[in-house]
Amino acid sequence: MTTLRVAIIHYWLLHMRGGEKVLESLCKLFPQADIFTHVYDANGVSAAIRSHTVHTTAISKLPAAHKLYRSYLPLMPFALESIDLSGYDLVISSEAGPAKGVIAPPDAPHICYCHSPMRYLWDQYHLYKSGAGRLARLTMPILTPGLRQWDVTSAARVDQFVANSMHVQKRINKYWRRDARVVYPPVAVEDFSPAPLSEREDFYLWAGELVGYKRPDIMIDAFNRMGKRLLVIGGPEKTRRTLAAKARANITFLGTVPFADLKSHMARCKALVFPGEEDFGIVPVEVMASGRPVIAYGRGGATETVRDGETGLLFDDQSVEGLIDAIERFERSGLADADPQAIAAHTGRFSEQNFLAGMTEVLAQYGAMPEISPDQIRRTSQ
Repeated sequence: MTTLRVAIIHYWLLHMRGGEKVLESLCKLFPQADIFTHVYDANGVSAAIRSHTVHTTAISKLPAAHKLYRSYLPLMPFALESIDLSGYDLVISSEAGPAKGVIAPPDAPHICYCHSPMRYLWDQYHLYKSGAGRLARLTMPILTPGLRQWDVTSAARVDQFVANSMHVQKRINKYWRRDARVVYPPVAVEDFSPAPLSEREDFYLWAGELVGYKRPDIMIDAFNRMGKRLLVIGGPEKTRRTLAAKARANITFLGTVPFADLKSHMARCKALVFPGEEDFGIVPVEVMASGRPVIAYGRGGATETVRDGETGLLFDDQSVEGLIDAIERFERSGLADADPQAIAAHTGRFSEQNFLAGMTEVLAQYGAMPEISPDQIRRTSQ
């Protein structure tokens, strides 16, 4: 069988977050694939990604690109369309920033795994604009209409969209008028394990990036009022310092912690607090894989991962008062004493194995069979 020449397009490669974990899994299906991205820091990604040939676009040659790459967003369409994909048999784009806009060869299927249509162009435009610097607030109204037009136009270049949740599936249809199949992203649920209820401690947990749309502001204000113990894990450091300055003594900021410590906190917390709207949300799945429930805002991916009343509690009012009410209802519900093993068992459907199987099924429809099957990957990883 002839080995396919595969190009994987990823928006930028600087850290190992949810999108990069998806890329890592795609690389397992196609070990010989080439990766194209706007900016690349080999020290920030896994060995599995580093083992591939990584090409960068012209964005990487611009001043301070590794720090200011988001400022170069208006130039990214030109950079993507300049990538020469001649000779490739299959193109897979990983879309959350600009990635799908490449021009694939006529006979090469283009499959786009979409983590999210760009939030800052569409439904969260005003939220991002209000939190941006002065220059960005001035330029966004000028540049955004053209970027939206390109975003819709480039969606027509994709043969098959795959969404990471039904929430994103709806947004793909809303903004690009395209259908998408849902394949949940890979979560390393096997890396987490429940602790006995006897080891549970009396603290709530936040874990993840402290960015505006995740609404850490609501969380801090709510716990300031309630006086309940809260541990906050994550950065960036500047935001952590800003939030810590207005937090009371019952709130502890741990910053970034080693993975072993993160797992321990997840398995021993009372519950994860998740007040933002996520496209999927890997952290709630990791906490449930650790046997602990999740208190989540009832929109977005959480409605697909959290079983209300069984593995957590969903609330509708995204406000300080709404979160306080949700935590009080949680404490009356008895969910804090739910069987950790039963909560963890629910997360098996979000495993990497299921992701690989789902993507293999999509690719097979276009005659693009992976070099390594999901079963082979499972055997080699055991």
